Amino acid sequence: MGVTRFVLASIVLGFGVAAASLHATDLPRPTPSAEVPDVALPPELDRVLRDYERAWRAGDAAALAALFTEDGFILQSNRPPTRGRAAIRAAYEGQGGAPLRLRALAFSAGDTIGYIIGAYGYGDGPGDTGKFTLTLRRKPGEPWLIFSDMDNANAAPHRPSTPTRSEPLRQDTGPAKN
Repeated sequence: MGVTRFVLASIVLGFGVAAASLHATDLPRPTPSAEVPDVALPPELDRVLRDYERAWRAGDAAALAALFTEDGFILQSNRPPTRGRAAIRAAYEGQGGAPLRLRALAFSAGDTIGYIIGAYGYGDGPGDTGKFTLTLRRKPGEPWLIFSDMDNANAAPHRPSTPTRSEPLRQDTGPAKN
């Protein structure tokens, strides 16, 4: 009786999986979204983006790190989080020098906390290369500083193809036995 129930449950489960996969093939594929339009930032927030662009273009890791709070973060694709100005400066050493272009897609700011959601590209080429979020902090009456900068590219990273093997891997177990 137990074997019959197991076989019956396996058949029902198999039909469920097959039906779900057939249904999934009928789902519409997502279409590429249109470019999200820019929003105008207040001057004190726009300054953060323009200072970042200038420092990046100059390849100036110290100037980039100075845009962050002392306990700030950078959260770059395919890298562990980096925290603190000194670590941020070290992480940015050797980066930059390219004609970075930042644009804001959305923002909000209160007295001491704010954010900017944006997109980035390089040079005068059309379209965006990636997107970012900046969380911002400031003391009342002082300039905005970046608490965290998270960015990622719009395209998937290039993955090297895995070579195929014509023969299976063999584990060496010592001398052959006859």
